[in-house]
Order: sequence, then C-alpha cells, then structure tokens
Amino acid sequence: MGSDSKELLGIEPLELRFPFEFMKQISCSMELTNKTDDYLAFKVKTTSPKKYCVRPNSGIVPPRSTSSVVVTMQALKQAPPDMQCKDKFLVQSAVVTEGTAVKDITGEMFKKESGNVVDEVRLKVVYVQPPRPPSPVREGSEEGSSPRPSWSDGANINYQDTSPLISRLTEERNSAIQQNNKLREELDLVRREISKQNGNGGFPLVFVVAVALLGILLGCLMKR
Repeated sequence: MGSDSKELLGIEPLELRFPFEFMKQISCSMELTNKTDDYLAFKVKTTSPKKYCVRPNSGIVPPRSTSSVVVTMQALKQAPPDMQCKDKFLVQSAVVTEGTAVKDITGEMFKKESGNVVDEVRLKVVYVQPPRPPSPVREGSEEGSSPRPSWSDGANINYQDTSPLISRLTEERNSAIQQNNKLREELDLVRREISKQNGNGGFPLVFVVAVALLGILLGCLMKR
C-alpha cells in the first residue's frame, strides 16, 4: 500500500490457501470488510487469469459491511516444484458515491492519478495438504487480523483482470451452438432432397450416406 493511500478494505485471509489435489477444482473464499463510512468499489486481479475464476471479481461494499469473494482454482494435472506457488492476487478498492452500480466500475477508478481515495492489497497463493480429521485447538493460536504483507517488488508484478476464463468458456459454448444449428440446416436440406427423389421413384445411395453422417455429427455436438 502506497504512502498516499488509505486503508479502506480489511481482507481476510491475506493468504489464499488451496488444499492441493490432482484433477480437482478447489475453492476458497475471502471476506472484504468496509472499515469506512463511505461506499467502496473493489476489483480483484491476478497474475494467472486463466488459472482462476473469481466471483464476483468486482463489486460495491456498503459502509461498515462485509462482502464475500470466492476464488476457484482450475484442476491441475501436475504438482508444481516443491509445492510452491508464485501466483498472486491484487485487491483494489476506491471510494465511490452512493448509488454507484457494479456496471459503472472502471479501471480508472483505482488509479491514484484520478484523484480518488484508493487502496491496494496483495495476496499470496499457498498450496497446502488436503484437510485431515480435526485435532484439539492449541492454546495461543492466532487471532484477529494478520498484518498486511509488505512486498518491495509489488510494482513489477503483472496483474490482470480475472474474467477471461469465463469469457473463453462462453465463446466455446456459443461456437458449438452455431455449429449445431448449421448441421441441422444442412440435414433438413438433405431430407427435403430425399423426399423429392423419393417422389420421383427413388433416390441415390449417396443421399442415404449423407443423412447418416450428418446425423452422427449432430449427435456428437449435442453431447458436448
């Protein structure tokens, strides 16, 4: 957090801990607490946008209230070296006027040059072993908020918006629907041609084969 910033959102936890398991999506949540009497806009970014899905990745937190954010890590096919993760998250916040909607949130809001009161908090990602049966709580366990980490290299980290994964999945789904509709149209054309040939006393074998192939392709697309 820069010297000209003001602490706006309290964030717990400051480390996103994922119980590592192969080929399995894993989620963890964080709580964003508005410590001020103002309305705050927030935006979540990460250095690995294709690896995580964040819901919501932006929003408005009313004064003296808390919002939850769920971060889902996509299934991994192999373990990273020494179980160390270099991914990082950035939570940006800025004071906004009452009535500001989520659709009104822009990247310009979180720039100090805009004149807004802004804040930035950086979070680390940690892989941990899958949970085991609960054990008795030891005395002297950590309580309360953890101090914010201070990273001297924060300005050199390339944080990106956390929405590309959802957009890519939507594009793939729309493409499959378009291919499905195109095949349906072609199948209808072939059927009409066969009907014409049948009315004239028969139809060639090639139409029968074409209908069979289009039927198979259409069935495969509908299963996707």
